[in-house]
Amino acid sequence: MAVERLGSILKHLTPGNALSQITSKNADDIVITLAIRTPLAKGKKGGFRDTTVEYLAYAILKEVKERANIDPALVEDICMGNVSDGKSAYKLRAAALAAGFPNTAGAYSVNRFCSSGLKATADIANAISQGNIEVGIAMGVESMTIGGDALEKPFDELVTSQSQEATDCMMPMGWTSENVAKDFSISRQQMDEYAAESFRRAEEAQKAGLFDDEIVPIKTRVKNADGNWQDITLTRDEGIRPGTTAASLGKIRAAFPQWGTGTTGGNASQVTDGAAAVLLMKRSTAIKLGQPILAKYVGSTVAGLAPRIMGIGPTVAIPKLLNQYGITLADVDVVEVNEAFASMAVYCRDNLGLDWAKMNPRGGAIALGHPLGATGTRQIVTGLSECRKNNKKILLTSMCIGTGMGMAGLFVNEA
Repeated sequence: MAVERLGSILKHLTPGNALSQITSKNADDIVITLAIRTPLAKGKKGGFRDTTVEYLAYAILKEVKERANIDPALVEDICMGNVSDGKSAYKLRAAALAAGFPNTAGAYSVNRFCSSGLKATADIANAISQGNIEVGIAMGVESMTIGGDALEKPFDELVTSQSQEATDCMMPMGWTSENVAKDFSISRQQMDEYAAESFRRAEEAQKAGLFDDEIVPIKTRVKNADGNWQDITLTRDEGIRPGTTAASLGKIRAAFPQWGTGTTGGNASQVTDGAAAVLLMKRSTAIKLGQPILAKYVGSTVAGLAPRIMGIGPTVAIPKLLNQYGITLADVDVVEVNEAFASMAVYCRDNLGLDWAKMNPRGGAIALGHPLGATGTRQIVTGLSECRKNNKKILLTSMCIGTGMGMAGLFVNEA
């Protein structure tokens, strides 16, 4: 114990060495050899409005199998983040089999709300690290057209009567956004200015083709106005609104006037359908199989806070993770923070002292959308693409989590 504590102290006293440790290449490192996502479609009215969860899972897994150039029999487990479908584990298993993965590969779903995609990545990475499996797929899928995260009925009074914070776990997310705005004096103007910049960055990135190496085209079908099925192929994110300005956003009415006037449909994350996936294995396995190594998974962590201000979760998760590895924000090149609401994004940026140029350089969930269970994986895909494009090294991802938590993940780009 004393030796371990001394090692920890030395790591914190020598941040240069800590960074060297993170970026070092070792046989047992957990690495990502493929990182892809679907286009993000508008919930209820976009290209995936008639697409089921199982088809989205099938479609992204089929792309993984075809693009990975790996024997699918080597995949031992598949973990899918999903929030709103209680039957998602059934559907994932069927989707994996349909996509061509043999019945020897396991499949399961996880739900830690908006961090589910990152949680899936951590679960598969940890299973590989512990020697439970050698190759696994982490993914996230969400159809917000079909579902969402709203509660169907109140919790048992025998539980909520014991704790105000237990009661606060039932708060709608819009209410928590207004709590953050009020508690920390974040104005509507600040929120709209932040949102406008997210849209501007996403618009520029899309026009420049920066999303092209992230997105895989997905064939699906929609019902047209006549009720007939029409085959379509989605290739681009649908939520980006060209020409959006703070002034135009300022004209949108409050979404939750019963709780506050700051949060609107223009400065909050969009209701979205989509999926993302990463293929993981040890470095030694990747080398043996001739797989391209895109990145190294360093680690992740979770931290809790008051449910009523759940949006500021990244401000407790990020410092915890950085402290665990003995580095600082100055060592990080790209930061992907999920923009659940502009209120929390502004607070997290300012409270943590994030360099805004490094934070969501291609825009975030306000402009791109937030398919709940997929976002944690989508951030990894987008962040690594940004690192590759600009020859950056360290990627940090983070998100707030409903009921009062935050999660953060750390990656090293090697492509």
